Amino acid sequence: MSFLNLGIVAHVDAGKTSLTERLLYAGGVIDSLGSVDAGSTRTDSLELERRRGITIKTAVASFPLRDVTVNLIDTPGHPDFIAEVERALRVLDGAILVVSAVEGVQAQTRVLMRTLRRLRVPTIVFVNKIDRAGARADGLLRDLAAKLSPRIVPLSTPRDLGTPSATALPALPSGRIVELTGDDQLLTSFVRDERSLPYRKILAELTRQSDVQPVFFGSAVTGAGVDALIDGLATLLPTAGGDPEGPVGGTVFKVERDPAGARVAYVRMFSGTLHVRDRLPGGTVTAIEGRDTLPAGEIGRVHGLRDVRIGSFPPSADAQLFAPPTLSTVVVPKDPADRHALHTALTELAEQDPLIGLRRDDEIAVSLYGEVQKEVIETTLAEQYGIPVTFRETRTIHIERPAGTGGAGATLGEYFMAALTLEVSPGAGVEFELDVPIEQVPIHVFRTAEFFREALESAVRTTLARGPHGWPVTDIRVHVTRTGFRSPATTAADFRKLMPIVLTSALRRAGTTVCEPIHRFRLDGPVTTLGATLAALGRLGAAPESSEAGPAEYVIRGRVPAARLRALEQAIPALTHGEGVLESTFDSYRPVAGRP
Repeated sequence: MSFLNLGIVAHVDAGKTSLTERLLYAGGVIDSLGSVDAGSTRTDSLELERRRGITIKTAVASFPLRDVTVNLIDTPGHPDFIAEVERALRVLDGAILVVSAVEGVQAQTRVLMRTLRRLRVPTIVFVNKIDRAGARADGLLRDLAAKLSPRIVPLSTPRDLGTPSATALPALPSGRIVELTGDDQLLTSFVRDERSLPYRKILAELTRQSDVQPVFFGSAVTGAGVDALIDGLATLLPTAGGDPEGPVGGTVFKVERDPAGARVAYVRMFSGTLHVRDRLPGGTVTAIEGRDTLPAGEIGRVHGLRDVRIGSFPPSADAQLFAPPTLSTVVVPKDPADRHALHTALTELAEQDPLIGLRRDDEIAVSLYGEVQKEVIETTLAEQYGIPVTFRETRTIHIERPAGTGGAGATLGEYFMAALTLEVSPGAGVEFELDVPIEQVPIHVFRTAEFFREALESAVRTTLARGPHGWPVTDIRVHVTRTGFRSPATTAADFRKLMPIVLTSALRRAGTTVCEPIHRFRLDGPVTTLGATLAALGRLGAAPESSEAGPAEYVIRGRVPAARLRALEQAIPALTHGEGVLESTFDSYRPVAGRP
């Protein structure tokens, strides 16, 4: 049996969950179609998802397609939950990008297609809602080519567009397919005898290499065009690869809790075969739902990994696909007696979404992508954990970077039964170096120099979570040049407690620069509003860097502080008569002006 791990991604409200429901119905998995509006869809299992009519958590469902089992991964569309999408994209063999025939290409649509193309995930575009009033075809195809990919190939043509009876007829633009190959020999054969070429085979090869993006029109609600889409899934997208006999390797892309509170890991295997009783970084596998093994290419729910974390095994330094969250808020229990329970609950939520970035010192704070995510956290804490909470004002997350070099040290017995000398200086990320002779390593406590280094580095990273100005410290090099101990009196706790004292002292001597996050933005709007928009951007804190004006539309590119992005988003509809589209991505950090 072959497997296809298929993701469905879209801007919010494009009809992604409705398409998931339609595919499951066509595959015979469900007996009747659920409705997003009625809260009865299969993949939106959370009560909050059903109430709001949006997908919040990635969901997985399977259906048979000829001789292939499709693992269908429904992802959130709202940008506040982009971290869920990122984890899903790492385990896909192919994707369907859903675009509304009414709203067309939206900001999140662009971000998703850009990421899919960068990862070279074979992608089919499904233009949904052809039955809705205002649906477009030719103009939308031009937008797809201009804003998503110039290498689109329409494989269906809509009829009776914008009416309940809208349908989509198959199309096979043979000349377009040959043109996109860039193969002169094929072009010659096409001119000589157009009927001699295997166009579907050529198109399948180009799609599987992520060189073209086929486009189907249809409606997930009425089912129009869905049969052609399903045929495209079977013939155009690649099935999962990987050697079941190779070394064990895979990715945990989702963690949830079962009714008993135990962790359940969603695992995609890329190599080897996972067995019950195998040991992984998060523990020992006690069960794999519905089977005894999980071979390469498959997705399964794995039990027994008590300390499992989202990520790859063996560990790999995967680059982050989307921007880190740039907002933060303090969570306050309405009943002060719930403080410990609140921290426990947020710790569980951080297991499911590591980018929540839980921090606890005098207060409990979480990282956010937006206000909708804050509302979801509030509702989840109240309904699932019975902890009513309030939030302080949302703030922009800043970072601190060392402004220079600084050193500090402590002698044996000055604070604890340990000695430590170190120096901090500018670096890249967080760099840690232990540079001491073996006789300065307390072997009676840590057994090896490597265990000692790991313990000190852990204490360093914990300390750097809050710098002199209260923000995380990064782009720093910490160089430990001397340690000391007394056997057998010195314990691991002595070094763990001493490191924050010495490191904080060194940071204060070096000084730190507080930096704010900056977003790069692109704004499309009607050319008649260009002058007014350019004049207003400066007042909104944005810095335009280039502008291009066409006959009907303009494009402005520039940078804006993350703290001003929300105000810019709110102003765009009025500035552009409701026609502007703002797309933003994290760019960099820069020093704040004035006193931090």
